[in-house]
Amino acid sequence: MAGPLNGVIVVDLSRVLAGPWCTQMLADLGATVIKIERPGIGDDTRSWGPPFLADASGKPGDAAYYLACNRNKHSVTADISRAAGQRAVRELAARADVFIENYKVGGLARYGLDAASLRAVNPRLVHCSVTGFGQTGPYRELPGYDFMIQGLGGLMSVTGERDDRPGGGPQKVGIAVADLMTGMNAGIAILAALLHQRATGEGQAIDVALLDSQVAMMAVLNMNYFVSGKAPRRVGNAHQNIVPYDVFATADGHLIVTAGNDSQFTALCQAMGRADLSTDARFRDNRGRVTHRDILVPILAKEFLSHPSSWWLATLKAAGVPCGSINDIEQVWQDPQVIDRGMKIELPHPHAGSLPLVASPLRLSRTPVEYRRAPPLLGADTESVLSELLGWTDGEIAALMAEAGAPS
Repeated sequence: MAGPLNGVIVVDLSRVLAGPWCTQMLADLGATVIKIERPGIGDDTRSWGPPFLADASGKPGDAAYYLACNRNKHSVTADISRAAGQRAVRELAARADVFIENYKVGGLARYGLDAASLRAVNPRLVHCSVTGFGQTGPYRELPGYDFMIQGLGGLMSVTGERDDRPGGGPQKVGIAVADLMTGMNAGIAILAALLHQRATGEGQAIDVALLDSQVAMMAVLNMNYFVSGKAPRRVGNAHQNIVPYDVFATADGHLIVTAGNDSQFTALCQAMGRADLSTDARFRDNRGRVTHRDILVPILAKEFLSHPSSWWLATLKAAGVPCGSINDIEQVWQDPQVIDRGMKIELPHPHAGSLPLVASPLRLSRTPVEYRRAPPLLGADTESVLSELLGWTDGEIAALMAEAGAPS
């Protein structure tokens, strides 16, 4: 069956990660995503390397960063600062269901490509704006990048080793989680707006901000603060609300133990030959274990040093205690569960021949994700999209390209 968004047309003026992550999900679900890019340059991330994807001769092409979030899209080059480029985007928006952009607040109004202008042409249009700080507020005109948003939004205050230990201090997450969560939030909002559009024929404007997404993503820790009045602090690999839930050194490495309830803690104690710990009044329930973590965790840490990681993993899994190894990315792709789930796919690529990509985590039984196209080369679809979707003549397309190539 066709994807659930088959027939939905998305015009994508976003670049870097949050917007493209959103539109890749929409494209995976069957939408036709038309990525509008600057002539000769394209999305910033095409040059964010190394590493770069090389062709058969070894010549570098697009950066891996770009390839990670632009599958299943069509690339159209248009200079929106010029009349023909503006016309192309406006006409595409008139035919589209969704328009997404991540320009600074008010930045597209000068080109007549802002939400109000486009929705005047197409009242059914779902217009999604992705910015660092949103369309309102004192920060609305400031640029926003994932790293600074992780700091402003509180994530770095609870990430990393405790301040009183070696290596303690502010630490960002190893991947751009604020961008990725914002992209997912934008996707959810767009899907909700499409349902409304289908029911009423009415579009709407969506305002999604990195800072909003980061603040909301603090989830449980926000509530810890609201309830206690105390701002949570860094606790390293430990959990703010559960003990034991941590990384432990073993005789030859490390492992993760996540005993999330009292029965799992009892099973852990029995497996390590310390049943006495589960009957100790201080540790019998999670409240006590959290209160007395500074006593309990060192006891457990000493026990874990008695055997290698493989022994502990086998023993704890047999006892029903949640635990796991700490894999690097290479080990992830060798993991039998990841392999069985088919998380690595390959798509034909015009320069590289075959391109490895990460599969979508969305598994739908009746309308599965479609893998139709590798991330497109810059401008690869300009002629076909403008001629087939908009009916532009060869002369009009040539004029657009000539205008794009002219000095600004």
